[in-house]
Amino acid sequence: MGRVQFGGIVRPVALDFVPEAAVGDYVIVHVGFAISRVDAEEAERTYKLLEEMGGLEEEFGPEAAS
Repeated sequence: MGRVQFGGIVRPVALDFVPEAAVGDYVIVHVGFAISRVDAEEAERTYKLLEEMGGLEEEFGPEAAS
């Protein structure tokens, strides 16, 4: 198990699918499981896309999108 921070929220995440994940890595999370590692550039693109689509606010509330 690990902890991830996204949009100011910290949640526990199972690392079974990415046992090589280390502190400071970026991961894609689905239903509580980290499913892949991504580089910082990809993480930034994904975050911006979610922000543009309103996905951050929908998932984490208005404070996460700011």
